[in-house]
Amino acid sequence: MSSAFRPSPTHGRFLLSSCILALSLGAGAAQAQQIASPNLLPPVEIVTPRPNAATAQPAQTRTRRAARRPAPPAETVTAAPNPFPPVVISPTGIATSVDRVASSVSVVTQKDIETQQYRAVPDVLATIPGLNVVQTGGPGGQTSVFMRGTNSNHTKVLIDGIDVGDPSTPNGAFDYANLLTANVQQIEVLRGPQSGLYGSDAIGGVISVITRKGEGPARVSGTFEAGSFNTFNQNIGLSGSKDNVNYAFSVAHLHAGDVPVTPQQSLPPGQRAIGNNYDNKTISSKVGVDLNENLTINSVLRYTDALLYFTGDDFNFPSAPNPTQSSHAVQQFATREEAVWTALDGRIRSYFGVNYSNNNRFDRSPTSATPSSSTGDRLKFDWHTVAEITRGNNIVVGAEQQTDRLSSAEFVAQTGNKAGFVELQSQLADRIFVVANVREDSHDQFGNHTTWRVAPAVIVPVTETKLKASYGTGFKAPSLSQLLEKTLFSTGNPNLKPEESTGYDVGFEQPFFNDQVRFGATYFRNDITNLINSNTSFTSYVNVDLATTEGTESFVTARITERFGIRADYTYTRAVNALTGATLLRRPKEKWSATATWLPIDALTLSATVLHLGTWRDIDRSTFVNLDAPGFTLVNLRGDYALNDQVKLFARVDNLFDVRYQNPTGFLAPGLGVFGGVRLASYGVQ
Repeated sequence: MSSAFRPSPTHGRFLLSSCILALSLGAGAAQAQQIASPNLLPPVEIVTPRPNAATAQPAQTRTRRAARRPAPPAETVTAAPNPFPPVVISPTGIATSVDRVASSVSVVTQKDIETQQYRAVPDVLATIPGLNVVQTGGPGGQTSVFMRGTNSNHTKVLIDGIDVGDPSTPNGAFDYANLLTANVQQIEVLRGPQSGLYGSDAIGGVISVITRKGEGPARVSGTFEAGSFNTFNQNIGLSGSKDNVNYAFSVAHLHAGDVPVTPQQSLPPGQRAIGNNYDNKTISSKVGVDLNENLTINSVLRYTDALLYFTGDDFNFPSAPNPTQSSHAVQQFATREEAVWTALDGRIRSYFGVNYSNNNRFDRSPTSATPSSSTGDRLKFDWHTVAEITRGNNIVVGAEQQTDRLSSAEFVAQTGNKAGFVELQSQLADRIFVVANVREDSHDQFGNHTTWRVAPAVIVPVTETKLKASYGTGFKAPSLSQLLEKTLFSTGNPNLKPEESTGYDVGFEQPFFNDQVRFGATYFRNDITNLINSNTSFTSYVNVDLATTEGTESFVTARITERFGIRADYTYTRAVNALTGATLLRRPKEKWSATATWLPIDALTLSATVLHLGTWRDIDRSTFVNLDAPGFTLVNLRGDYALNDQVKLFARVDNLFDVRYQNPTGFLAPGLGVFGGVRLASYGVQ
């Protein structure tokens, strides 16, 4: 690799300047990482969170039933510092106190989703450090996420432990457009190479979505919202638990009927722009049954039916928007059926699961005589066992078998993968923690591939400074289209190798005033090889490209008073083609956000967010020529008022100053939007 892309003395300045800028912006609406409810199937909580230095107590093993219960939702602004550090699951597969974790992970809770009134997962991810969310217009438009400068297909996406990646897409990238937040309990964004635990796709990191789990008396909840762009958003849910059964059911509907997304300057003279029309219906369920003291059965089901009418392009050069609209219909189904066997009072817990996901896509264009369709199926059988060796030392051993299948009018393809992995989570001393894992994958096409990761963390006495680092490898298996495609225009290459990466990060977090204020910064770097691209004749695919991504992620949080908190995040990213030095597309160098939350009275919550993206390299929609896209700054306002325990009124303003921007270039993002509604909740009798 060229020395031009090796770390230089400027990296230290990047780290320092990032921290200084974050301090100047303010701090966050909550702690650096907020508490996560250990709801995820299949992980299990082994050890209680370690209290902070002021209230330190020996860690204790939880009982089997206590480990299964979810923690209460985290408040965005608390009256006093939380005596227990937040809990995260995705870094290790075991619910663990965040002060024992070296990984960079952000958690968005149900409380955050309600306070910020997020309707879809892309809205949630927009302010997360290290991510750039690119959506072609408004709701339902194709949505990609670039994590730490890696490609859009380099992030693994899980819903309740189900890998929902779509084998039918050409490059294997997940489209976030149709993922609603209606029944979401928490979202964890885990950054950095994670293939040692999660296998393919986890070069940039992992996004884990956890839906709500029923607990306590039966509860009926609902949200009803309306606003700009002919928007209607409704959802209703039923959840609870009784004796040995817990249950949660949800039905959600989002409609946006007139979202302008086509820039006027892109239209031929005299042609009128037609707004996007989007409709999404999602139903889901999560049920668990304790058959006896040692055996539990869990089931997760999720189905989405979405339809988008949008303005596509013709096939001329330069291209122009069509005068009539195209349509894109999606039906997505995902399920996990699982048995959990427990022994030795919860010290050993084994999971046996089967996951299945199905994605059907139907596209109709006025420039094509016939519609196109494709179906992607993913079936995975998995087993893993979590065992507590001694207090603070746990081992995870597991195996998987996965089959992917793609079916379209032009070809049918299938491939499989087997894998085994082992992980050690160890507390070497009271303030020294380390996680190490290794995984071996055996793919039907390219054979065996080994990945690993090690991540130590140290908490310094007296100052309570957390020093953290991680080093690991990642890979991305070629998609079925890239391997086995057979069409009139191109042919797959069955000899493709997986895309590979080596990455590391190093950083710190520093609390002050009993954690009333916390700030930190992390430097990261990824070197990616064997990137897959088209050959020179555009008739097949080859492993040809190299890339380097590096940067810093910095944050500051502060609880100014028991009723007012602020948070700021700053991300600097440099992502380049390591062969040419050219900047990679759609990776802005700078991104920052700041959120303030205020409770003037108990019943009223007010929030304001500022989000800024700097300039980035993009491609022109009509000429396909590279260009520099201008940055933008958005201001969003939120407010809700609780009439009583069961009824809450809410309102929000998106893009307060009606900023006109395009991300990606050629597609207008929504302008000023005003929305309002009511949230209802009622409790039955146990």
